[in-house]
Amino acid sequence: MKKRHASPRLQRTLLSCALGGVLMIAAPAVPAQSTGATLRGQVSVDSAPAAQARVTATNTATGLTRSVQAGAGGNYNLAGLPPGVYRVDVTANGQTTSQTVTLQVGQTATLNLGVGGVAETGPQQATDMDTVVVTGTRMAETRTSEVATYVTPRQIEMLPQGSRNFLAFADTVPGMTFVERADGSTQLRSGAQSANGVNVYIDGVGQKNYVTKGGVSSQDSTRGNPFPQLAIGEYKVITSNYKAEYDQISSAAVTAVTRSGTNEFEGNFFWDRTSDAWRASTPSELERGEKIPSRSEQYGVALGGPILRDRLHFFLTYEAKEIVDPREVRLGTLTNLPVPLVPEVQNLLGTTNRPFDSDLYFGKLSWQVNDQQLLELTAKRRDETEITGIGDGPNTPSFGSAKNNEETRVDLRHQFSTENWLNDAHVTYEDAYWNPRAITIGPGYRLHLPEAIGRGTLLNYGGGPDFQNKGQKGWSFQNDLTFFGWEGHTLKMGIKYKDVELDSLEQQPYNQQFDIDYLANLGAGNTTLAAFVPNRVNFGAPLPGIGDRTINSPNKQFGIYIQDDWEVNERLTLNLGLRWDYEKTEGYENYVTPAGLANALRTWSNLDNADYDIEDYISSGNNRSAFKGAWQPRLGFSYDLNADERHVIFGGAGRAYDRNLFDYIALEQSKSTFPTYSFNFFGVPGANCTPSATCIPWDPAYRDINNLYALVAANPNLGAEVNLMNNDLEVPYSDQFSLGMRNALTLGGQEWMTSVTLSHVRSYDGILFTLGNRRPDGSFFPPGADFGNAPWDFRIPGYGTLIIADNGIETRLNSVLLSVDKSYTEESGWGMTFAYTYSDAEENRGNAAQADEHYLFDLPNLNGAPFIDSVGIPRHRIVATGVADIWGGMTLSSKLTLESPVARDVTVFTGPLSGYFDSYYGERTIEYKQLDLALQKVWNTGTDLSFRVRGDVFNVFNWDNWQDYSFAGEQTGLAIRGPTRYFKLSFGVDW
Repeated sequence: MKKRHASPRLQRTLLSCALGGVLMIAAPAVPAQSTGATLRGQVSVDSAPAAQARVTATNTATGLTRSVQAGAGGNYNLAGLPPGVYRVDVTANGQTTSQTVTLQVGQTATLNLGVGGVAETGPQQATDMDTVVVTGTRMAETRTSEVATYVTPRQIEMLPQGSRNFLAFADTVPGMTFVERADGSTQLRSGAQSANGVNVYIDGVGQKNYVTKGGVSSQDSTRGNPFPQLAIGEYKVITSNYKAEYDQISSAAVTAVTRSGTNEFEGNFFWDRTSDAWRASTPSELERGEKIPSRSEQYGVALGGPILRDRLHFFLTYEAKEIVDPREVRLGTLTNLPVPLVPEVQNLLGTTNRPFDSDLYFGKLSWQVNDQQLLELTAKRRDETEITGIGDGPNTPSFGSAKNNEETRVDLRHQFSTENWLNDAHVTYEDAYWNPRAITIGPGYRLHLPEAIGRGTLLNYGGGPDFQNKGQKGWSFQNDLTFFGWEGHTLKMGIKYKDVELDSLEQQPYNQQFDIDYLANLGAGNTTLAAFVPNRVNFGAPLPGIGDRTINSPNKQFGIYIQDDWEVNERLTLNLGLRWDYEKTEGYENYVTPAGLANALRTWSNLDNADYDIEDYISSGNNRSAFKGAWQPRLGFSYDLNADERHVIFGGAGRAYDRNLFDYIALEQSKSTFPTYSFNFFGVPGANCTPSATCIPWDPAYRDINNLYALVAANPNLGAEVNLMNNDLEVPYSDQFSLGMRNALTLGGQEWMTSVTLSHVRSYDGILFTLGNRRPDGSFFPPGADFGNAPWDFRIPGYGTLIIADNGIETRLNSVLLSVDKSYTEESGWGMTFAYTYSDAEENRGNAAQADEHYLFDLPNLNGAPFIDSVGIPRHRIVATGVADIWGGMTLSSKLTLESPVARDVTVFTGPLSGYFDSYYGERTIEYKQLDLALQKVWNTGTDLSFRVRGDVFNVFNWDNWQDYSFAGEQTGLAIRGPTRYFKLSFGVDW
């Protein structure tokens, strides 16, 4: 059923109100406080509120200073403070006291201050100057409605980690999963949604991927890192109920702040290495009795310091990664049938490896113009080259892809603060492109089993199908304003405009792909690769008269929000927010369906009685418009039971809109400029077709791609696949609800933080591609069928198969999020975290959450489709970490991960013409388990120079975490999740 949205008149009224609210107050402009911390509280003199007191916060490392005068009730508010250690001075009635505290990214901390007596009750009391601690007391944040957890610099520095991808530490947060897939690529995922729903904000700027998958730009199928870890100061992970400042997101937000130079010249150097000599053999290596050579090296340097003390600082960093991954080429289909291997095929099997090289650069200039203004310029460059798509299956080295991944980002930021205003403005530029190409230019071959036993792939060799170039380039302006001169209220509002170019070049398959029935050829006496005769070919052909086949679209984005954090009283805080986003993608909205295709569709009698209207997919160039219904209320509350921030009940509800990937939308055009064709051959081994326009005799000349082009030159549309988008595509979004309690406890003289949250998230309108072909009577299924048996053979007259795209994928998640945290302090010498996640996750399209599966061909659509347990998501997950200073300057750290069985998708056939999708769990109690340890020793030279040596051991007990299980929970195959036990040696210098 079509969802109703606000009427155009109501939408215009609400938009006008929101814009007016911003413009009325738009004096100086300020940032969404996604990275800046806020320090607030009350000043007392001899236990009475101190009006007109002056509170000044000074960053002890950079000299950055912010000052404010307390209001009539003694309340003060200092916003937009970069995370770090601050000396807080308060002066009233000629008396001054000071306190040193540590503020975290995006934190709102309460610090009650007193002079001339004892401060009012609060989470942190004022102290005398003589008691100031250099490191500062870390402030706890309990009165927030967000479901959020911090990842501290200490955790980033000390916890075991192999990839140096800073997002890996988000795995320690309840509800988050850092996924390392079989090809070595990584993704961050939250809840029951795919990685596409995540957004990462660096210094307040979103890093969204607009074209391809992965959520973060340049993070589609790569072993690389989105940002140099040396440049990350700390970050915050919000799994739900984020405030209105966050955009282009439907699952989790990660907001990170980069390091800055300080008043001291400082530097770091690191180098780490591992190799096949330092790891245990994989199950397949043990079976073969040979270990595949491999190695990984990572190294980098960071430099920072003052150009003008207390005013102008610089920070520079470089990180490199060089990996040679072990891979094994093996038969892709395991079968009980004996498959004799001829020598040439046997020689293609065996060990290989995949190289990967990465260079990451980051630079930052920070200029405190005066006590009111901060100017920052940052730049990032990312360069990656790698070989992908080979080994750990049937792909031989010649069949792989060579991939380049390049990204440049520049951000100019200006902050302006007064007594009651804070303005944060960004002007940014981005250029990010992903470019995989086939290693070999020439025919590709797929050896497969006979169709009667499933046509499973045995081996792929020759030229692969890949030829892509996809990315985004453009600039943006965003401005966020905070007003805290209204007693009890903190008003935030912001606006963002973005103008980017989106590109998608996809010529798949670039090399023609031949199918060869291996057993049928052996039976015909063909025993060499050159003698094998194909029974089918699939290829793409450029349409004449088209030059550059890159699908390009201007893309304009506009967002606006307003947020009020209202302290109703000393116990109750309300967070009331509303945002609206708009995105115009001209490539989709202005597209015109070719006249010949439109006529063929309109006169295709098979659609006369179809279950959809083809006019919903034929575009005139004037019947599509950008989605205008992305209104997103965000509501939250926190209730402090004793008004001391020790026990707080919190919760909220909100809607969050993401966006449609341009890679999907562009298929409508790319398939019409580089159509794909399939021909079967008769009279050859394994042939199974009747002579027709698409079933032709085999000719060895077809090994030359130009002769295949000639086959379709006379009628280039005949047999070509057609993709059509719905003219009213909407935008994916989620509705989020949470209720929880946060506690600050003192146990054994140590401060502990606990949190338990009940969360409910539903996501809607994920894009889905289905088969648009219909039988002559308009039906999808043949008589008596209700599953599978898709009408592939009934194609558009004069064209080929029809694929249509609609909104349709949904997920549901009920979760319990439990965390226990004892922060590391120098006094105690240890810290720990414990994160438990219970997930009851469902989806109406199997593998939508784990693998972003967005195709469906066994059913006409998802209308009425049952929800099944989300694939790849365990019901129970525990991640526990610990850091402890032991003896002799050594620090021991650990990370333990435990998961119950994950759901796996399965197709259940209940008859020859019926069936359904389902999911199942293995019967094991614990399916995935991994313990990692790290030991670091630091030598101080008595100067500013220190040396460190570190050893990390991953999967200490070498637990086998099998990739696949049978219904009974028994291991099948030899593939494993995660690493075998391996050791990494690191060396570092700090000065």
